[in-house]
Amino acid sequence: MTETQALPPTSESELLSRCKAIEGKSIAALAGDLGIMVPDDPLKRKGLTGSLIEKALGTTAGTQAKPDFDKLGIELKTMPLGPNGKPCESTFVTSIQLLTVHQETWEGSSCYAKLKRVLWVPVEGDRVIPYHQRRIGQGFLWSANAVDMAILKNDWEMLTFMLASGKLEALDASMGEYLQVRPKAANSRALCYGFGEQGNKVLTLPRGFYLRAGFTGNIIQQYGLNQ
Repeated sequence: MTETQALPPTSESELLSRCKAIEGKSIAALAGDLGIMVPDDPLKRKGLTGSLIEKALGTTAGTQAKPDFDKLGIELKTMPLGPNGKPCESTFVTSIQLLTVHQETWEGSSCYAKLKRVLWVPVEGDRVIPYHQRRIGQGFLWSANAVDMAILKNDWEMLTFMLASGKLEALDASMGEYLQVRPKAANSRALCYGFGEQGNKVLTLPRGFYLRAGFTGNIIQQYGLNQ
């Protein structure tokens, strides 16, 4: 079985047409279209849903800190939804470079670049539904309004100030209205360097920016009301 990847879309309309083409498909059906086997072991399926959708839609960024559809300036985010139609979890935005985050501005950050224009693709996330049978929902494009963008900026500036000040241990996921910082590591041994409160390099867990499920729930509710 040969894996396939779509060519990059050249416009927003083409991207939305591709979303329409995979809408309603199960994970197993989409994987079959792409020549990919779905592992039975849940541990081996981590990140698979997003990877399948990336291949089907033709993302270009890979693991780089820029939007997935770089030429269009659009980031792809999958959104697992529970039986109540609300997001099951927070949404990863981007990894944080702990040693250089103090040099960034909000408008020049990878976080801002990835949140300026987002393609949201809802996916069934109810654990009662077998993984292979979970279906892909209707993708939609979203841009934050001025109020939401101001709150995201305020969150980012507050959180990055704490990171740059070496307050790694004081910073937890309860901080930030829309945006939060959480550990982003495969396990507790996957350490990186950050700055401690004395300004010295210290080993710590990698961190990432995440959007709260309450905020993404509001996004999908607004989208639904606009249909």
